[in-house]
Amino acid sequence: MIRLFIIVCLLLTGGLAYAEDDDTIKSESTVISNGTMDTTINSPPPSAISPQISASNSDLCTVGVAGAVQTQILGISAGRTVRDMNCEKLKNAKTMYDMGMKVAAVSVMCQDERVFDAMLNAGTPCPKDGLVGDKARIAWEMEAVKEQIEREQNNPMRKMFNENIETKTGLGVVISTLAFLLLL
Repeated sequence: MIRLFIIVCLLLTGGLAYAEDDDTIKSESTVISNGTMDTTINSPPPSAISPQISASNSDLCTVGVAGAVQTQILGISAGRTVRDMNCEKLKNAKTMYDMGMKVAAVSVMCQDERVFDAMLNAGTPCPKDGLVGDKARIAWEMEAVKEQIEREQNNPMRKMFNENIETKTGLGVVISTLAFLLLL
């Protein structure tokens, strides 16, 4: 029992603590932080929406073109339709053919240079002034000769040499002077 008493006394005296005066308590703390911070801001997506121009299931020869640009501050969108001239030509030719105007339909198609050349190469020239077949071929050939003559007559060098004698003399003097200066 004495042993038990001694153990209890030691435990009680070992848990006692002595403190200094309250006036002498000092407190220090230092916090050091090195690091980076990432912030993610979720915002709604840009809202420039290009206009939708639908030309499907329509009998119009138009093509829709649209576009849009969006920044964080400003958004711009635009759109328009563009006429398809080849589509119009095909529709006009088909309509004329359906109405029984076959020569007129071929004439519309012959406005395309590729069709014109193909018809000529096939031995069936495009109609000209109501003429078809060989008569049309001769009329096209005569027009080609006429255009060639007009090109030659409108040639500026040809005009220069066909003027009166004074112009020829003046031109000869100018050319001679230039040649003489180049040879020096």
